[in-house]
Amino acid sequence: MLENVAVVLLNGVHPFELGVVCEVFGFDRSDDGLPVYDFAVASAEGPTLSTHAGFTLSTDHGLERLETADLIAVPAGQTYVDREYPPELLDALRRAVERGARVLSVCSGAFVLAAAGLLDGRRCAVHWRHAEELARRYPRIRVEPDVLYVDEGPVITSAGTAAGIDACLHLVREEHGPEVANAIARRMVVPPHRDGGQAQYIERPLPRSRCDTVGEVLVWMERHLDEEVTVEQLAERAHMSPRTFARRFQQETGTTPYRWILRQRVLLAQRLLEATDETMDAIAWRTGFGTAAALRHQFVRSLGTTPQAYRRTFKGPEAA
Repeated sequence: MLENVAVVLLNGVHPFELGVVCEVFGFDRSDDGLPVYDFAVASAEGPTLSTHAGFTLSTDHGLERLETADLIAVPAGQTYVDREYPPELLDALRRAVERGARVLSVCSGAFVLAAAGLLDGRRCAVHWRHAEELARRYPRIRVEPDVLYVDEGPVITSAGTAAGIDACLHLVREEHGPEVANAIARRMVVPPHRDGGQAQYIERPLPRSRCDTVGEVLVWMERHLDEEVTVEQLAERAHMSPRTFARRFQQETGTTPYRWILRQRVLLAQRLLEATDETMDAIAWRTGFGTAAALRHQFVRSLGTTPQAYRRTFKGPEAA
């Protein structure tokens, strides 16, 4: 059971990524009946640390605090991509995994786990800007450049910024169940669940001469998920040729129109399963899948579980 959480810092730590872990695991929500963790921030480089934002942090805990932690989190840092790490930190991380603890990185914190050898032979996530460098420096790692987070047994890695929230809530969901994770998400005013396989938003340069983007089309698509549309129809709405539209869509969203619509339909189905008592046929119709069988097929393919099982998990056995 996850009870003891430590965040280990190096000089140049990013305050936001540190704050993500502190907000999920270091905040006392016992008034809502939620878990309270034995939480601490530990330093790998002395009692006072610099931050990327220009101020300093101090802590009374050193690496000895990691010896009892069930989870050790490593947030991102400004120079983590190309710096050397204290050997005693890498040893402490390896010992933690050997004794059964879990480790979690946010963004460039993955470089620390990689230096400790904890990502060898494993899939991992990192911010898309660092993916190529991480793969180059550590060829035994399978870098997934487009996903939000990856859970590989005792090691969880996440992409930048908000993806760290997703990874932390995923771990809470795994340890304490969806009700606890959803309650924490509500307190934080963030979406309760984005699965790790969801694509990172990757912005690539586009020609300056373009007269339109796919933004308005995305809004229209999200409002008409129950309709069947073709790339040709979407391109016409965007005043582009189908070929240009498909290329722009890929550039601006990191995926194809078909996959984007499919993902949005599954997300809408999740919300309806969680928040309503509508039948599977009704949900299938509203989400554009047409039939309960098609809904079930795509739901299992995307999330690895059936709509009925998902509803039972989120609303209790009586909801099924």
